[in-house]
Amino acid sequence: MPTHRSAWALSLALAPLAQAETLQVEPLVITGSRYPASGFDLPFSVDRIEREQASLGQPGVNLSEALNAVPGLVVQNRQNQAQDLQVSSRGFGARSAFGIRGIKLIADGIPASNPDGQGQAATFDLDTLDHIEVLRGPFASIYGSNAGGVIQVFSRDGQGAPKVSSETSQGAWGTSRTRLTAEGGNDQGGFLVNQSHYESDGYRKHSAATLDKSFAKLTLYPDGESKLALTFSQLNQNGTQDPLGLTWAGYQADPRGVADAALNYDTRKTIDHRQAGLNYERAFAAGTWQATLYGGTRRVIQYQAIPSSAQASPRSAGGVIDFERSFHGASTRWLQDFDPGLGNLTLTTGVDYDQSSDDRQGYENFVGTQLGVHGNLRRDERDEVSSIAPYLQLGWRLGDFNLQGGLRYNEVAFDVDDHYIRPGNGDDSGSVTYRDLTPTLGASYALTPELNLYASWGKGFETPTLNELSYSGPGDSFGFDLGAATSRQYEVGLKSLVGEATRLNLALFRIDTEDELVVDAASGGRTRYQNAARTRRQGLELSVDSALGETLHTRLAYTRLSATYDQGFTSGGRDIPAGRHLPGVPATSLWGELEWRPREGISTALEGLYRSKLYVEDSNSARPAPGYALLNWRARFEQKLERLTFSQTLRLDNLLDRRYIGSVIVGDGNQRYYEPGPGRAWYVAAGVEYAFD
Repeated sequence: MPTHRSAWALSLALAPLAQAETLQVEPLVITGSRYPASGFDLPFSVDRIEREQASLGQPGVNLSEALNAVPGLVVQNRQNQAQDLQVSSRGFGARSAFGIRGIKLIADGIPASNPDGQGQAATFDLDTLDHIEVLRGPFASIYGSNAGGVIQVFSRDGQGAPKVSSETSQGAWGTSRTRLTAEGGNDQGGFLVNQSHYESDGYRKHSAATLDKSFAKLTLYPDGESKLALTFSQLNQNGTQDPLGLTWAGYQADPRGVADAALNYDTRKTIDHRQAGLNYERAFAAGTWQATLYGGTRRVIQYQAIPSSAQASPRSAGGVIDFERSFHGASTRWLQDFDPGLGNLTLTTGVDYDQSSDDRQGYENFVGTQLGVHGNLRRDERDEVSSIAPYLQLGWRLGDFNLQGGLRYNEVAFDVDDHYIRPGNGDDSGSVTYRDLTPTLGASYALTPELNLYASWGKGFETPTLNELSYSGPGDSFGFDLGAATSRQYEVGLKSLVGEATRLNLALFRIDTEDELVVDAASGGRTRYQNAARTRRQGLELSVDSALGETLHTRLAYTRLSATYDQGFTSGGRDIPAGRHLPGVPATSLWGELEWRPREGISTALEGLYRSKLYVEDSNSARPAPGYALLNWRARFEQKLERLTFSQTLRLDNLLDRRYIGSVIVGDGNQRYYEPGPGRAWYVAAGVEYAFD
């Protein structure tokens, strides 16, 4: 095992080797163990997606472009930039009505998830990507209140001679995107700057969007023992339209259609998100110290389609969400190698602190008979969420055995200060704190140098989000009595290097959850949650990565998942018996890619995706979204002329022009469950890069 003094340098040195024609060298990962290690040797499911795999031949807009190759993950582009992607891991997160929950999102060591577990993938900048790491299973709990997994994005450090690059693209439905990037560095430091602009009319009516992203990174190496990285990022969306979901009849009539309510109330969202962070690493004789500081602001204004009649109640919070959030946090950890005379021991100990504060108002979305405008104040409060979590991890390498263990104490506190007190709408101020201890344990055994067997176990912990608490109490007040869900996860698997050109991973898992959060009732545009169900998720994940000779390369990701309620409960006045399937979770997912590179500078590939049907609500009685299969094609060309590099990309998605539902809105109170995916879509891009001396 490398010492921590040289770990990050070794990681940079080995990364290019992962792209060689043979796949014998396993890329290093830090997610799960927190120190650079071969994913092949670790006793849990962790995948690394390189920049080339994630971005070349892709539009570079959504994280879904990069993560289909990871088994266990279901990443669905909702064709709705107002609501972000829909991401689930082993069934966790499928219920989220907006954003991402149940999965920890991290970018350059900085959380992209709030302390309550709600995250936004739209803040990730794929143009600056170095690689992505994805952790599933028991060891996800070492990162906090996110039982489903961890998605960690790493930007690249500026290296080599300075260079500037630009790319412009056009696509179906009025889609266009431009980016400008500058980067470079030496042994003293490096820089990376990126600016992009995206706009689209959208596949569906009333789904136009404009996104502007900025990113800057400065890396410094003060001496041979330390590294300092400063980052800044910004996301701006102005008036992104929200087409809402469709009923089944609406989908059958016009997949590109929009609900009348979306047009009547002009549903839309504006986002201004800014954040800055600092990462510092220092190697000492005894070990390595790492520290992270970050802070930022987020402003959101969202016009919803809640009918004006539903806002007559004095308890209504209106139909316009308007909040300003400030957030900050810090983490510190110590990593140390020991030689106890019997194998190698690695210790990691640290603490994470995260805090967010919302100045939140709600307004009516009408004035008189005019709809979709800023009306009277109906909600005014201060919401604070904080989490603190010390943790300890141990790794012990003893011959052919690799043992990993961890323990994390989680404390997540919610505090609400209600300023809107009127007749019929009392003071909803209050607080609640969730605490839990989450242990993890895993072991792997090298049966041969090319075959590792492993097993792992862990306890998970998932608090309600602020949004889920908001209307879950008596009379739609804050649900301070809502509890956290707890889970026990089990996983066994194997990791194999087949010959010199194929890597194969297989995992079997089972997850038993108690106090699962489910819908209690949904009406008037509000959803009330309850702890009512015991669930079981069990399944199989298989991934294959193989170089077929010198010019062909194939990847495959397969997931089979049974996610059911193990105990009955009541929702919306209906009995939900045990055995019903969790909505939003496909039983089968299959993705594959065959890439051909006849010579340097030319590549083309076919991609295939299959998803089985999706149930849309807990009783499974409403019509499920049918399963579908898609075929995509891409080609990329590069030409070098002295200091210039030219590139062109062609892409066709849904080659066979299949009609399908790409995602669902679980439990929608208006039965607008279905979000159609686009038909055949084209995309072209051209870029140029200039390298200085």
